[in-house]
Formats: sequence, structure tokens, C-alpha cells
Amino acid sequence: MRRSVGAVLVKDKKILATGYNGAPSGFKHCREVGCLREKLHVPSGERHELCRGLHAEQNVLLQAALYGISTRDSTLYVTNQPCIICAKMVINAGIKEIVISAGYPDKMADEFLKNSRIKVRTVK
Repeated sequence: MRRSVGAVLVKDKKILATGYNGAPSGFKHCREVGCLREKLHVPSGERHELCRGLHAEQNVLLQAALYGISTRDSTLYVTNQPCIICAKMVINAGIKEIVISAGYPDKMADEFLKNSRIKVRTVK
């Protein structure tokens, strides 16, 4: 409800998996049941655990895992810079590059990505 985010995982010019932010499979969308983060006035970039939804980066990695697709040395195209939770997942998934179109207000994620071997590139 707060952001429309999509993610595409690519390797050797082939799409490996896709993801978007939203509730888990089979769960009602937040538009139907309400947003806990809005009710609690949680600022963007904070308290990620207080959300029913999964981020696009989480969903793209889960889709790859579900179908047995290796994420090693792939490139992640995603709408926004990953949050800290997603950044840690992306680092451990062996992704070599992240291409984003906008930042995200999460200083810790920014630090983790800068200290990783992942190249982060911004395109407009």
C-alpha cells in the first residue's frame, strides 16, 4: 500500500525469477484488511517486522528457491534500494549486482551494501 515495488533477477540476459511486494500467497491483501504499519504510524524504513507483506526482493529470492534456481552471480533489478533485511538476504544469495531506480531510507542497509562485494547501480 505504501510502495509499489517490483524485482527481476537476471543472469546471462535471462530472467530467473520475479517478485513484487505483497502479502504471502493465499493471504488477503493489505488493502482488504488494513495496514498495520499505517495504524501504528511506523515510518518508512523502520520496523520491517511490523508488516504482513513480503518485499519484492524477498519474493524474488523465494521464487528462485521454490523452483531450484541458483541466484549466484546474478543481477537484481529492483525499484528501490533494498532494506536491511533484504540487503542481508541479497548478500547471502550471491547476487553480484543490484540495479535500482530510487533509494530507500535505511542507513544500515546502505552501509551493508557498501561493505559487500555487490555493485549497486542507480538508473533513472
